[in-house]
Amino acid sequence: MNDKLPAGLDLLWERLHRPAPEPRTGLSLGRIAGAAVDLADAGGLEAVSMARVAERLGFTTMSLYRHVKSKNELLLLMLDSVAAVPAELDGPCEGWRPGLARWCRAQWEMLRAHTWIVHLPVTGPPVTPNQLAWTDRALAVLHGTGLSESDKAGVVLLVANYMLTTARLTADLGQAASGESIAAYSTLLGSLADERRFPALRRAVDAGAFDYPAGTPEEERHFDYAFGLDRILDGVEALIRSRLDGAE
Repeated sequence: MNDKLPAGLDLLWERLHRPAPEPRTGLSLGRIAGAAVDLADAGGLEAVSMARVAERLGFTTMSLYRHVKSKNELLLLMLDSVAAVPAELDGPCEGWRPGLARWCRAQWEMLRAHTWIVHLPVTGPPVTPNQLAWTDRALAVLHGTGLSESDKAGVVLLVANYMLTTARLTADLGQAASGESIAAYSTLLGSLADERRFPALRRAVDAGAFDYPAGTPEEERHFDYAFGLDRILDGVEALIRSRLDGAE
């Protein structure tokens, strides 16, 4: 293990290289992270503090500090604890595109299950054990595409940033991203989009561009990442073709 790792990361990598069994009683990093995640899932990051985590576990705040030195360390522990790579990503997949789509679906499910993740402060590129595991799986999907390792890394960064940004927008919109609210927005646009002032917008409204297609089930009427991801993957497909053509 690298002894120069920043505070918090040393704890995570230490656990990976020298895992210790969870004690039957008392404090442990696993229990501390679990309690903090429960608080964040229920009330967002603002609900998480060292004092509240200690109280939830029935210990003093000073007891907590013997295991976790700061709130930043706690946030890293929380992120890594919920970011375990699902087993399905290690299963076979026919082609890079279905593989990346599967990877994104798993990311989306994680980000929607723990919406506080999108509001964590960004202090640098992914460096926790589980974050690197996600990156590894995405890079593996692109093996055999003819892309250079630099191209692969660029594709993974692009897709990961898109998923994170879209999940954050969805979380910030909250109820405004529901099917009911989007339908109401479409109706409102119909009353505001004057044909003389906004001719292009009027044409889009009249064509139903802001409505859900007829017959869309209620559970599918929500803000989604699918359209944008498809366009990104179209671009990746074009990049792969250009690299293969250039190699001939």
